[in-house]
Amino acid sequence: MTKTIRQQTVIKASPRAVYDALIESKKHAAFTGKPARNNRRVGGAFSCYGDYIQGINVELILAKRIVQAWQAKNWPKGTYSLVTFALAKAPGGKTTLTFTQIGVPASDYKDMSDGWKTYYWKPLKAYLE
Repeated sequence: MTKTIRQQTVIKASPRAVYDALIESKKHAAFTGKPARNNRRVGGAFSCYGDYIQGINVELILAKRIVQAWQAKNWPKGTYSLVTFALAKAPGGKTTLTFTQIGVPASDYKDMSDGWKTYYWKPLKAYLE
């Protein structure tokens, strides 16, 4: 059984700056403090948090949307979730980031849901703001 994570946060940075931080290897590694390898093409492979997360870019729309198939190292082989980062301009030069992760194993739901807040949104805001 799987679950869906839905979260939203506002970041004091442009959609382009948020997009770049999420998709560029060096910037991603800078805000997470962990190694990341990514590229800017659909179908391209990526990894983050060292090799804990691996996957493939499914859709990339500059400064608007990133869709990726994710697999966590501790998940059963062949288990992927679909992650979407939707970016929208907000007043004051800010970005509203709407996040969805479909297909999270139920046993990992709470840790993953809490992890996004702790290991992504908080450090991403600190990095960009």
